[in-house]
Amino acid sequence: MRNEFKSILFLTALIIVAVIISGCTSQQSPQGTTQTVNNTIKIGVIASMSGPASTTGKDIWQSAQLAADEINSQGGVYLKDIGKKALIQLVLGDDESTREGGQKAVSKLITQDKVDLLVGGFSSAVVSAHQAIVADNKIPYIIAGASSTQVSKRKDIDNTYLFYHRPNTDNSAEASLLFLNDTVRPAINSKFGFPDSRPLRVAVVYQDSPFGKGQLDAVNNLTKKLNLPIVVVANASFKMGESDFRTTLTSVKSQNPDVIYAVTFLNELIPLTQQAIRDVGLKTLILSIENNDDPDYYKGVGQVADYSVMESRFSPYAIPNTSTKERTTKFLSDFDTKYQGFAGMMGAATYESVYIAKNAIENAGSTDKVKVKDALSSGSVDQLLETMKDGKIIFSPDTHESKFDLFVSQMRMDNKTNEIRPHIVWPVSLQETSFVLPDWYAPGTT
Repeated sequence: MRNEFKSILFLTALIIVAVIISGCTSQQSPQGTTQTVNNTIKIGVIASMSGPASTTGKDIWQSAQLAADEINSQGGVYLKDIGKKALIQLVLGDDESTREGGQKAVSKLITQDKVDLLVGGFSSAVVSAHQAIVADNKIPYIIAGASSTQVSKRKDIDNTYLFYHRPNTDNSAEASLLFLNDTVRPAINSKFGFPDSRPLRVAVVYQDSPFGKGQLDAVNNLTKKLNLPIVVVANASFKMGESDFRTTLTSVKSQNPDVIYAVTFLNELIPLTQQAIRDVGLKTLILSIENNDDPDYYKGVGQVADYSVMESRFSPYAIPNTSTKERTTKFLSDFDTKYQGFAGMMGAATYESVYIAKNAIENAGSTDKVKVKDALSSGSVDQLLETMKDGKIIFSPDTHESKFDLFVSQMRMDNKTNEIRPHIVWPVSLQETSFVLPDWYAPGTT
C-alpha cells in the first residue's frame, strides 16, 4: 500500500509539472493576443498556383521559399519576447486565380493554419474579394500585387493591417504616360514631319477587372490632370484569361492609334502581341505594364515583340544601375540555381515581402499581430531588389503603399538566345540605350 501511495504521489507531481510547462508555452500580450513562443513563425503565401495566373503564382511561391530558406539558414528571425530566433514556416494558399478561391485559401490560412502574417496576392479582383476577411481577423498582410487604387483606397473596410508593396495603377500609368509624352510622341512627330503640338493617339486594350479598369481610369484622369497632349482614341475591354483578341484588335486598328496601351496578365499579353502584329497587321507600338516583366514572356512572345515597350519596376534581364544591382544579380543567380529559371517581378516583390516581414517581426520583438502591424506602419527597410523612392521601403501613413522608381524598357531581339531582351530607355537617370522608332512603324492618322 505504501509503495502504491508513493506511486500515486509521483504521478500526481508529474501531471502538475506537465500542466505548468504546458501553461508556459504561450504568453498573453497586453492586447490579449496569444503569442507563439516556439521556434516557428508561420507566414501564409497567397499565390495563384492554378488558373489563368498560375505562371505568376509559381514565381510568387518559389521566391517566397528562396527568401525563407535564406533567413532560416542564418538562424531565423530573432524574437525578443522569447530571447531566441525562430524559423520561418511558409504555408501555401492557392487562390486558384478566382475571387472564391482566394477567399477559401485566406480563410483556411487564418482559421486552420493559424498563420502569423500573410504575403503575396496578385490579381486586384482576387485580392479585393478577400481583403475583408483579413481585415476582420486583423492579420498583417503584405500585398505584392493588386495594383488597382480601388484596392488600396477602399473606405468600406479597415485597411489598418493591409500593406501594399507595389505601385498602384496611378503610379504605373503616370510613368507610362510621361514616357509616351517625353520620348515616343517627339520621336513620331520628328520622323514623320508632324507639328510638335500633334497629340499622341493611344488605344487602351484592357482586362475587364479592377486592375484593367483602374489603369483605364488612371490614363484618362492623369492625361487631364497633367495636361498631356495625349488622346485616347479607343478603349476596348476583354475578359480575364482571354486568348483570342483578333476581333478587338481589328476594331482598335480602325481608330488609327499611334500606340496600343495593353493592360494584361502575362498569359494574355503574349497572344495579344502576336495577333496584333501577325494576324491583324498593326504596325504600331505596344506598351505593356510591369506585371508582364517575366521570363516566360520573353521566352514565349517571339520576334513580333521586337521594339515593343514595357513599363516596369523589376526585370530579370534589365537591372538598373543602382545600389540594388549586386543583390538583384545574386537573387537571380540563386533563383536559377534552385529552380533552373529566372524570377519575375512578382517573385521579386514577394521575396522582398518576406524580408519586410522579418524586419517588422524583429522590430516588434514578437509575432503579436498588433505589434507587427505597428512595426510595418512605422518601419523602414533599405531597398533590396527593386529601386525605391529615396532608397527606402516605407509604407505611406494614409494608404500603406510603398513608392518605387519606375522605368520603361524597349525590347530588342537577341541573336544569342533568339528571344527578345529589354533595354532601359527611360528615365534618363536609369537609361541604358536610346529609344528607337522602328522602320516598319506607321503612325495613326485622323
